[in-house]
Amino acid sequence: MEPEQGSTALASWAALLADRSRAAFCLALLDGRAWTVGELARHARVTVSTASEHADRLVAGGLLVQHRQGRHRYLQLTDPNIAALIEAMTSAAGMPAPPVRSLSGAHRRRALAYARTCYDHLAGTVAVAVADAMTAKELISWDYGLALTTHGVSWLTELGITVPTVGGQRRPVLRACLDWTERRPHLAGMVGAALCRHAFTVGWITRVGTSRAVKLTTAGHHAFQQHLEIHVADDDRL
Repeated sequence: MEPEQGSTALASWAALLADRSRAAFCLALLDGRAWTVGELARHARVTVSTASEHADRLVAGGLLVQHRQGRHRYLQLTDPNIAALIEAMTSAAGMPAPPVRSLSGAHRRRALAYARTCYDHLAGTVAVAVADAMTAKELISWDYGLALTTHGVSWLTELGITVPTVGGQRRPVLRACLDWTERRPHLAGMVGAALCRHAFTVGWITRVGTSRAVKLTTAGHHAFQQHLEIHVADDDRL
């Protein structure tokens, strides 16, 4: 691609996120689930017709994909690479915290900072603690770029987690994702997704309402202590 074409394409892509409502859609969809246009409209506090127009632009621009089921259409981020870009831009932007106007708003903020999904992997205080513990136990290495060690492969296998392979996929096996609340990396890529999926499946974590926030269960606290020798203090206000 010629430089002029590249700059035009980049400017067009960036323009998609220059609108507050479209940016709100993309941030909401970081929970990895499909949302209807009506749900996105309520989240961004716009009319359904306005939300539909924004959704059309995001789909046409390649940021979202849509699935039709009956009279509804469901929207998701196109793939994990788009999710990673959204999260990275959020971190780079600094994500200033909005003023808290209610007790419930303060609880939601704490819940998101403590643990949340970042598309299909974990983020927040819990996720950063996991990355630190896996580093300390030499399950992952940062020496020549982030990588899973032989010991890490064995550890995942013992947990019952199938170790992902690159194959023909564009997605990396393991990638560092800068956490926008902790300002330190948590684990993404296929390994990060596999760990998150396993944690949901075996009941280590559970969602907090309908938001991106998740909470460690009693079994989850015990598992993190047993397998990673870490204790992440819970917040009984979540």
